[in-house]
Amino acid sequence: MFPRGLQNAFLFAAFNALSFQIVLGSPIILYAKTLGGSATVLGIIAGMMPLLVIFQIPAANHVSRIGYRKFFLVGWSTRVLFIFGLALVPLTVAFLDAKTRLALVLALLFGFSLSRGISSCAWLPWITALVPPALRGKYLLRDAAMTNAGSFVTVMIAAGVLSGETRAWQFSILFLFSAVTGLISLSFMKRIPDVPIQEPVRVSKTPVPWMEMLRWPSFKRLLWMIICWSIAYGGLTAFTVAFLRVEIRMSEANILLVTSVAFLGGLSSLGILGHRLDRLGSKPVLTFALGVWMLVMAGWIALSGHAVRAGLPLLIALEFLMGLTAALINMASNRLAMAVIPAMGRNHFFALYSVVANVTLGLAPIGWGLLIDVVGKHKFNGLGLSWNRYTVFFAAVFLAFTVTLGLARRLDEPEAAGMEVLLREILIQSPQRFWLRFWPRG
Repeated sequence: MFPRGLQNAFLFAAFNALSFQIVLGSPIILYAKTLGGSATVLGIIAGMMPLLVIFQIPAANHVSRIGYRKFFLVGWSTRVLFIFGLALVPLTVAFLDAKTRLALVLALLFGFSLSRGISSCAWLPWITALVPPALRGKYLLRDAAMTNAGSFVTVMIAAGVLSGETRAWQFSILFLFSAVTGLISLSFMKRIPDVPIQEPVRVSKTPVPWMEMLRWPSFKRLLWMIICWSIAYGGLTAFTVAFLRVEIRMSEANILLVTSVAFLGGLSSLGILGHRLDRLGSKPVLTFALGVWMLVMAGWIALSGHAVRAGLPLLIALEFLMGLTAALINMASNRLAMAVIPAMGRNHFFALYSVVANVTLGLAPIGWGLLIDVVGKHKFNGLGLSWNRYTVFFAAVFLAFTVTLGLARRLDEPEAAGMEVLLREILIQSPQRFWLRFWPRG
């Protein structure tokens, strides 16, 4: 059984998803496109939030003194104020031009991301101390399910609000909805039980041995895998939205409806893994998910290279698998971090883990955006594909996932089950085996 009061963490996750999915997801990308944002600008928007997680490093020195819940509450409350400011930007259309409004959006997103980046260093140590080791996989699965359910509802609401010919006030309504749901999430976060911090840890003045932490063998291998995963995944959601808008010429509402399927994929991870993550371990889940990611990127390459038609079934399948595999990788890597990070120096280990992952996530979309802008309108044919800026982008991401898969297979997790055990559990022994009845037999 989970500790008393932990159900508030799941409600916090749901309402938090209702809030952040608008400010950090497809709606803000679509709004930036209406203001004339280039691929590089979209990359900056996608990368700003994870990039500013770098401030977890200095912030980690103060968490023990202030306490997990109080530290987290102050930062999360501050970021809600910036969302209220963002809701006012579309209403300035009468007296501010598009470039000025885009600059305001970037400034407010910077404040939002900075306050989030500082305060988030308290979250993983807090949850790690609160949830017993045997229940951490179960917790992460439920947390991911609530987050994806909230995100799906948010994107469906956004699709309804942005239906038809969009106006500035429609985006203002969405940002206001984000701010209000952010306030509601705070009420649940306040009810999550705090964890007392031991006095020796609270008053310690010992310099933090950052380099020794980086050399910790199991932690070092996990960091390299996370870096490569972040390079591959960073900005992928933003640029698939841009691809659908610019190349496929889908409307804002239809893009949101298609991308909402990704959250159904993330939600389905609860049914696919169930209780298995704690029992099978993280390594086979990471290997499986990264293998599927390579198939997904092959689909985007074929789509952007005009080898296949951009039909709705293909787009839905790609988005569903993207959501599913992203959820699996986030859960499995966080669980593995909880397992390999020692109790001594936990706050700083988690800060380093989050900073390395998120800074890479922040820099990657900026780099990908520059690549897309550099290729521009240049095109050539080869290997049965039309190679344009998005084909080049998706192919580069495919290579990054290939390297990530190789690094995942080298991770340290002695108690992890083999890959064949995971496949047998998912494809044969789970309730999902029903779908195998539809598989063609020779």
